[in-house]
Amino acid sequence: MIPFKVAGRLLEIQRVLMRHGLDEFIVTTHLYRPLRFLSLLQPSTWFTRRLGGSRAERLRLALEELGPIFIKFGQTLSTRRDLLPDDIADELVKLQDRVPPFGEAEARRTIEEALGASVESLFESFETTPLAAASIAQVHGAVLKDGREVVVKVLRPGMRDIIRRDLEVLYALARLVHRYLPDAERLRPVEVVGEYDKTIMDELDLLREAANAAQLRRNFTDSPLLYVPEVFFDLTRRNVMVMERIRGVQISDMTRLKAQNVDIQKLAEHGVQIFFTQMLHHNFFHADMHPGNIFVLTEDPANPRYAAIDFGIIGSLEPRDLEYLAGNFMAFFDRDYRRIAELHIESGWVPAGTRVNEFESAIRTVCEPIFQKPINEISFGVVLLRLFETARRFKMTVQPQLVLLQKTLLNIEGLGRDLYPQLDLWKTAQPLLRDWFRERTRPRTLWRESKRHLPEVIESLRALPPLVRRMVREAESRTPLLGSPSTDLGPLLATLEAQARRRDRTLIALGAILAGLLWWIGTIGMDVPVAGFGLLAVATGTLYLILRR
Repeated sequence: MIPFKVAGRLLEIQRVLMRHGLDEFIVTTHLYRPLRFLSLLQPSTWFTRRLGGSRAERLRLALEELGPIFIKFGQTLSTRRDLLPDDIADELVKLQDRVPPFGEAEARRTIEEALGASVESLFESFETTPLAAASIAQVHGAVLKDGREVVVKVLRPGMRDIIRRDLEVLYALARLVHRYLPDAERLRPVEVVGEYDKTIMDELDLLREAANAAQLRRNFTDSPLLYVPEVFFDLTRRNVMVMERIRGVQISDMTRLKAQNVDIQKLAEHGVQIFFTQMLHHNFFHADMHPGNIFVLTEDPANPRYAAIDFGIIGSLEPRDLEYLAGNFMAFFDRDYRRIAELHIESGWVPAGTRVNEFESAIRTVCEPIFQKPINEISFGVVLLRLFETARRFKMTVQPQLVLLQKTLLNIEGLGRDLYPQLDLWKTAQPLLRDWFRERTRPRTLWRESKRHLPEVIESLRALPPLVRRMVREAESRTPLLGSPSTDLGPLLATLEAQARRRDRTLIALGAILAGLLWWIGTIGMDVPVAGFGLLAVATGTLYLILRR
């Protein structure tokens, strides 16, 4: 049963779509169909005059009226020109930074209440007309008392209540899907909405965004690829943020970029490099990379540099997920379809009983025709959609933690294709992936990881002796106190003895690994042969454990 509040919001959505002449969306939306007869009873259906304008303009106006969650949906769609008609893509671009602003008086009141002082005492000058207005906030230009140019980001009033209301609608629809759709266990709709809930509510905290910006700025210190503006934390609160002003060309302004002789191909390739650097080396990526949030610094047109803003949505992955994902990318570039199938099974993304050869064949069927096309006709978005369709046959479970990364990758590809249609995503990304895998196997990296985990290893080894003693006592207490074992107990005792021998060998192997690590630490800086004894002990113990497994 749909809750009354949710049903009311669904009717409101339906009414807005009809008022803007978008009835076709209602007719084809199955979840609204049970409520459609109610809309026919509303006076607005019969007497409200539909607005003029093209279908694309009416769609944009409807999304603006429905609120921030729908605006963000439109922003995401606007980056995928390969999946949309041109007229709709052109109109949805306006949702990136041209949403109707809220009033100057409200903006000033929010700033003064948050910072506890008047705008005049905080800034040398303050621009009353917003530089840009988006779904969550708007920004005003200002100058600090020391003369530095800044932008002041102000959260829209009442955003939390508005977003929470629409999240309740999404949760209700997700529960309906989970209850009635046969494929719901695989799609995990409630978990996906939960991940989106966490993401968008984090975006409403500008202190969190400021911290994200500071971390990203550290990650790209002195980078020729990306510049992140400075945040002024003493002038930042949960609903107000002050940041260094960027003087660059918006990345969607191709006319100005070409007029300044910017190397467009290099700019597109840099965008891909920035994404994979953030994902692989930092595991901390800007996840809202639509054109409204990206500028280009053109002081050196032959080597253009990105400048990013709006850090409310930042993504990161668990190391295990990152490793499997990178392995999938690399196997895809190498056309190693069997490895893709194995990684999906090892990661638990598809059921453990899946036959590798059948899954491999299905993946090959999707991917192989793609590699026969010219590079400018290959869309990673289409590849993903087809792979998801294939994975459905094998009951692949949706991974909510990867949804944000997939969205970001689609945005990056859409942005790159807008800049340079011949962008070779594979050629640009492949060296970065190979470098990452090589870096992971270098002695320096292995040493760093070993040193980081050494306290955990030592603590585990300390816990082993009492655990072994307890196991021995339990085994002895279960051994019958008879003069001689019966024939029936012979196999059981033999099994217990074999287990004891294996346990002893495992303890010896673990001891060798620990001793080898300690030897290696103690011989750093000495001759290589001396340190080699420690490495040999570690390798021998590890090899035994691997073979035993």
